[in-house]
Amino acid sequence: MNCKNCHTSISDTDLFCKNCGGKIIRNRLTFRNLFENFSEQFLNYDNKFLQTFICLLTKPEEVIGSYVDGVRKKYVNPISFFAISITLAGLQMFLISKFFPESLDLSAIVVEDQAKMSNDFMNSMIEYQSLMLMSFVPLYALISKIVFFNKKKYNYTEHLVMFLYILSQLTLLMILPTLISLALGYDMGNIAIFTMLLQVGFSAYSLKRVFNLSLKGIILKTLLFFVVGIVFYLIFIILFVIIMIIYYGGIVEFSKAMKPT
Repeated sequence: MNCKNCHTSISDTDLFCKNCGGKIIRNRLTFRNLFENFSEQFLNYDNKFLQTFICLLTKPEEVIGSYVDGVRKKYVNPISFFAISITLAGLQMFLISKFFPESLDLSAIVVEDQAKMSNDFMNSMIEYQSLMLMSFVPLYALISKIVFFNKKKYNYTEHLVMFLYILSQLTLLMILPTLISLALGYDMGNIAIFTMLLQVGFSAYSLKRVFNLSLKGIILKTLLFFVVGIVFYLIFIILFVIIMIIYYGGIVEFSKAMKPT
């Protein structure tokens, strides 16, 4: 018989292909072996996904440093890890909209005049969640490259790798706590505060270990990260307003368009 993956001749007693290493499947697909395959791929301690997830919690510098240094087999590569995270984040948003739709209504926690705008913003975030996550990666990598200007070890592409791993891990870390919090009756406002604190804390922790910084050093770099981020945010707002003024044909027309109806 031949291997179904690479078509190399194999023995009837072989469990794995001697050429490609693929597992030899002889039984028809059933629910049982489908679940066994899922468990083997994602729940087994030795699999790369779980190993990557655990090591990003305990020693992120090992995962990031290994990939940058050329190790490609030990951990899930950053693009695949990111793809898994945004897929699971999409599943999370489906569950929220299906079972906790009231949590997506921000009318109760914002000023009355801003309720419609806030809800429209929330709906846009849900619809374009994956694109937003993708846009954060190059932005954070650029800010990180600026903040760590005195650390010449990593180039911009390698900073991209860092934040592909960091943002993917943050996304995965928030899935279960968010669903559990909603089930316990917490609103999205409280969850958003916790998410922001987790994002800052885990990012600082990861970068501290990657760049081998002291506690004082990472606090200063975190504050600088915020300053550079605010500068980028202001530049974005200014460019957005300029574009909108051009689009509407003037400041007066733009102001009228921004007034709630």
